[in-house]
Amino acid sequence: QVQLVESGGGLVQAGGSLRLSCAASGRTSSSYAVGWFRQAPGKEREFVAAITWGGGYTYYADSVKGRFTISRDNAKNTVYLQMNSLKPEDTAVYYCAATWGRRGVELRSGVIYDAWGQGTQVTVSS
Repeated sequence: QVQLVESGGGLVQAGGSLRLSCAASGRTSSSYAVGWFRQAPGKEREFVAAITWGGGYTYYADSVKGRFTISRDNAKNTVYLQMNSLKPEDTAVYYCAATWGRRGVELRSGVIYDAWGQGTQVTVSS
């Protein structure tokens, strides 16, 4: 199994940037895709971005496309989410998750992920 720990959240003004990190430990020798999800108070968890093991394929929610970039450094067992041009509606707890043997559009669905981090709070003030 893989253990995931998110970091990098915080308070930022609208228009600002943050970079979230998702550090993995444990079963990191096997290939796994990583997704970022977020959940705002009173709302359902929603897909943000995902990346395959080799980094060759990335997927984004329409709401963040062009503003967020997902990347990974497998040598460091870390996946990043660079968030630019942040908006108040990006305020949420952000979670990273890992899955094995999946690819493509199914990476947008939270139900296929096998391991989840504890989350990191992102607050964007107007």
